Amino acid sequence: MIGELAAVSAAFLWAVASVIYATLGRQVPALALNLGKGLIAIALLSITILAQGLSTPPLATRDSLLLLLSGAFGIGFGDTVYLEALRNLGARRTLLLGTSAPPIAACLALWFLQEKLSTLAWLGISITIVGIVWVISERVVDQTQPSGHQWRGLAYALLASFAQAIGAILSRAALEDTTVSPLWGAWLRLIAGVVVVLGWGVLRNQMRTWWQSINTNDLRLRLFSAAFTGTYLGIWLQQLSLKYTVTGISQTLNATSPLFILPIALCLGEKVSRRAWLGAVIAVMGVGLLWVQT
Repeated sequence: MIGELAAVSAAFLWAVASVIYATLGRQVPALALNLGKGLIAIALLSITILAQGLSTPPLATRDSLLLLLSGAFGIGFGDTVYLEALRNLGARRTLLLGTSAPPIAACLALWFLQEKLSTLAWLGISITIVGIVWVISERVVDQTQPSGHQWRGLAYALLASFAQAIGAILSRAALEDTTVSPLWGAWLRLIAGVVVVLGWGVLRNQMRTWWQSINTNDLRLRLFSAAFTGTYLGIWLQQLSLKYTVTGISQTLNATSPLFILPIALCLGEKVSRRAWLGAVIAVMGVGLLWVQT
């Protein structure tokens, strides 16, 4: 159950970080936000790797190259377009479309990795996604956006789902039956992601202003907090889950992040309806089926 526990823990941490990123996104451009969180997480992972004395994996191997490609797709490209989707489409539709990543990953894993899930596992994935969609569709108030923003946001959200699914497939292919540790896997993915973001920033001529957008100690502290919980710990745990469980299950459990928003909302003094809790119960039932089949 190491992989499943790691995936659920990562989902919780992503939920906590999302509360912080939601406020930062109103003040900091997506590219600058992605670059900042990546650099912070790389520094934290480097310290952890040095403290544990982990040996450097050979970078020319197939596994290391797959992890670098995974980071380029899933973090460099995927996280940036996801943050852009939030800006253009609004939170409800973006999160709803984000639940398409687990079935996309499971189908891609079936084709490329020959990972065959049981009927019970597919039922669990379906129930979990239904519960998540039920929760999000009721929990988040829709926002009116101009039609041009909605179409751009739709494209960004779908691109983000595919990028995250491809990143998960590549990570699973690299980490399955290999000696590369999840810590090194997360570090390599973040390095590749930051390189992609830097190149993207140069092409869009945004590198001179990215640090200026994080121009107060309050913004930098919030960015560090979000990067520590959601990127440093979250990606580490995600890599751990991909090493010890199949892609479809890992991605589905990672997609339960929106469910953890409910107790966080209660702690922040918000009201949560019975329908939202029912959706959470449905999703937990789906997660339970995934655990039973493992």
